[in-house]
Amino acid sequence: MTTTVDLVPGLVTTRDDIAATYGCGTFQGIEPADVAGKVFVYSDPSAGEEYGYTFDGRAEDDEFGPLYLYTGAGAKGDQKPSGRNGSLLSHVEKKREVHLFVAQGKVPGSGAKFQRYIGQMVLDPVKPYEVRRGPGTDRVMRNVLVFRFRPAEGTTPAWTAADNLSAAAATAVEVVDPVAAVPAPVVVPQQSGVKTKKTEQHSTAETVADIPAGQRKVLRREGELVKAFTAQLAAAGHETHSFQITIAGEPGALTPDLYDATDHVLYEAKGLTTRANVRMAIGQLADYRRHIPKRESLRVAVFLPSEPTADVRDLLGEESVELVYQTEGGFAGWPLASHQP
Repeated sequence: MTTTVDLVPGLVTTRDDIAATYGCGTFQGIEPADVAGKVFVYSDPSAGEEYGYTFDGRAEDDEFGPLYLYTGAGAKGDQKPSGRNGSLLSHVEKKREVHLFVAQGKVPGSGAKFQRYIGQMVLDPVKPYEVRRGPGTDRVMRNVLVFRFRPAEGTTPAWTAADNLSAAAATAVEVVDPVAAVPAPVVVPQQSGVKTKKTEQHSTAETVADIPAGQRKVLRREGELVKAFTAQLAAAGHETHSFQITIAGEPGALTPDLYDATDHVLYEAKGLTTRANVRMAIGQLADYRRHIPKRESLRVAVFLPSEPTADVRDLLGEESVELVYQTEGGFAGWPLASHQP
């Protein structure tokens, strides 16, 4: 006898019952239910562990609130922002709700797994996914789309400590494909009537489905800055990429903005030319550079949308951080000055 599934966070059910109630498939990690106006997402961190990585799980809260990461569809080869992945990226535009489940134990007498309902989610409206490196079922490294979910307005997610991202077993540095070769994220339209969580609040009862409009503009400006500077480096014949740095005992990964392999320079971009942003960039570069190959000769630089104040320039100089900033005609400070003997 089929059970009708009411979507209440904490519910434990099966894919078969969800499919019978809402009219979706039962085998894929992302299952659209077109008539019901929903997309069901089934997260199973143990599936990635078989291949040596786990990108799924509850990440640390950031300044915008709770965050859950989910590996996209595609067992081998580079994952693309289309097909089932596209059904997530277009969920707001198509007015579809996203509902997240996490695998929880096997159904007796069956190869299927129970599914624990976490709650309704929306994709981060500024950065809907990250591109990570991980092996496919053929053991060949490829680009993996890792979606960034925020709890929908009014949702109190039913996640537990067991849902937190697993810590990396070892420190590793993977080369990420050049920025220009990474598929551009599909911009997710902003939802109307969505509440913003204050930075100092971290209770899951105060959920976040949107990022303040001002900060969205800053983050998008930062992305455009990286894109424009990467294009300039490519036009000059420079090889560029970045790194995915996993740290033993820590969840998640560090991902610097841009690495110029031709000049052996690591760059960090900021969308605002303020002291606070520059100080953050200095700290990030100090953290990243410890893990970059040939770090003894590595140069680091901050690039900004405009020229900072004289004192901020002095700060960068004293910390041995180069400065590049955007002008109407290009980027001041690039090419970097030669090392002084």
